[in-house]
Amino acid sequence: MKINSPLEAYKFLPATNCGECGEQTCMAFAAHLIDRSLKLEDCKPILVDKFKKKYDELTALLAPEIREVEIGVGDKIVKIGGDDVLYRHKLTFFNQNALAYDVWDTMEEADLVERVNKIQDFRKFYIGDFLLVDMVAVRSTSDDPAKFAAAVKKVAETTDLPLILCSFNPEVLKAGLEVTKDRNPLIYAANKDNWQQVADLVLEYDVPVTLFSPNDLDTLKSMAMTFAEMGTEKIVLDPGTYPTGKQLKETFNNFIKIRRAGIDGDRDIAYPIMAVPFTAWMAHDDPVDASYWETVVSSVFTIRYGDIMILHGTEPYAMLPELHIRDTIYTDPRKPVAVDPAMYKVGNPTADSPVLVTTNFALTYYTVESDLDSNKIDCFLWAIDTDGLGVEAAVAGGQLTGAMVKKAIEDSGFDMKKDTTHNTIVLPGLAARLQGDVEDETGANVLVGPADSGRIPGWMEKNWPPQNK
Repeated sequence: MKINSPLEAYKFLPATNCGECGEQTCMAFAAHLIDRSLKLEDCKPILVDKFKKKYDELTALLAPEIREVEIGVGDKIVKIGGDDVLYRHKLTFFNQNALAYDVWDTMEEADLVERVNKIQDFRKFYIGDFLLVDMVAVRSTSDDPAKFAAAVKKVAETTDLPLILCSFNPEVLKAGLEVTKDRNPLIYAANKDNWQQVADLVLEYDVPVTLFSPNDLDTLKSMAMTFAEMGTEKIVLDPGTYPTGKQLKETFNNFIKIRRAGIDGDRDIAYPIMAVPFTAWMAHDDPVDASYWETVVSSVFTIRYGDIMILHGTEPYAMLPELHIRDTIYTDPRKPVAVDPAMYKVGNPTADSPVLVTTNFALTYYTVESDLDSNKIDCFLWAIDTDGLGVEAAVAGGQLTGAMVKKAIEDSGFDMKKDTTHNTIVLPGLAARLQGDVEDETGANVLVGPADSGRIPGWMEKNWPPQNK
């Protein structure tokens, strides 16, 4: 049984309201257990011996339906799986899928290092954060243990990103593990032919493992049960990724079957799933076609339960869609993405510079900020706390009002009369109906800007500085 409400979790807590967890009440702490923003271990009273039974019971009841698997070590550790729902709108997907881009052991050393650096250095700023790559997959194309070990060693020296060691040859995998045993790499893969030798490696080095059984879910489940019985649940399932035609449809259906079974309580197959969009490069000779279909496949399985992926194409036109769709799917649907409400400076504003109002919805704020910065408009940009709503929704819902603008001014310590020469506030066009309200509340002059921040430069040419200056 799985619990999903704070009240159910509260029944197992000491109910002392001691505050040691940082919350005022045990009920508040229970709510944080459900959304995983706090851990059960943060409750010190439940850790004493007399509560051990309740601690054990609650630990089991809070455990996610899909097991969580950790790859790597330190602050770069990657967590995959750990989900409780099939559809993110019901709760959220807690751990975003991990994207690993490949290198191979027959590359020249200089090319290998260059590609690893390209992978680890890739970053794209998007809505207040950087989109980054998570892992490096090292493939054995030589089938030579010594050559593979040398390549893995060089990769490990070049990056601290978590690693996937890829080979079906247990001797090759062992050679790679010997040089990265302190990095907790994921090994890929055990199949119906090598599973015993790979299982021995998994138990010896205590590392996570991928089980590979293309389009054969019965064998995949059987291997998962066998590995669990042997003593490890650090398991990732790969049911095969076919990138084209009817087999792509079969792959899609297999992913859904595995995840649905796990969420519905089949613990034997409740593990993270690996997709390998890299296979598009095996199905298409033209690099452009291969890159396109790899991006398509990765997008499909980002939406449908691909917890970790191995990819090849590193061109920005391929990577950006993959990273953007991941960011969208793994954003918590229960709360808007917001920036801290504050008065921000764009460029180098002076007392003559305009003061523009926007909301703290991250997409709105960064769109406006980008339009201002790219057009070299020095100004003050006021992100009003609207609970993370955009301008139009905030005006309609009462989260953006003249009183809210006045409060933001007071909270910031910014004095319109002393800190500007114009005492003028510029409202976004979608908040035009608030003009009089803001004037009455703040005592400032109020101008209405364009509805689209991309038109601010043209608006500035006609309307700034204000005539009442």
